[in-house]
Amino acid sequence: MDMLRLLLNVIWLVLQGWILALAYAVAGVLACLLIVTIPFGIAAFRLAFFVLWPFGRTTVRTPGAGIASAVGNLLWFLVAGWWLALIHIVAGIGFCLTIIGIPFGVASFKLAGVGLFPLGKRVVATAPPRDWMHAGSSVVHGAPGESAVAR
Repeated sequence: MDMLRLLLNVIWLVLQGWILALAYAVAGVLACLLIVTIPFGIAAFRLAFFVLWPFGRTTVRTPGAGIASAVGNLLWFLVAGWWLALIHIVAGIGFCLTIIGIPFGVASFKLAGVGLFPLGKRVVATAPPRDWMHAGSSVVHGAPGESAVAR
């Protein structure tokens, strides 16, 4: 991991990451209270780890995610997704009020979309940019549990 991503992730964790992870963890615990909603809890816990350290990672659609994910995302949106996305949007607006906070605001806005519809997605590592013109455009594809470091 390059030093810029590490620095951004540490600042993110201190300023906002821990509270967002706590919100997703609470949603995950509440979802795991019933057996039927355990998939929602698993998605919430996956996103809790993602919001702790978001720079250098992104989400992609899981191959084979079908109608069950779509129906689950609709239920998630109605129960928990809207308030989690609202947290991201409010924080993103606050970050964008300063020039230094704009990268954190942009990351927060991206996480708002993930928080709205988390089912059928997986977190993957992104490759460092080749140069400044291609920053944020490369995704490392691999097995669902495999990281870019392991390859």
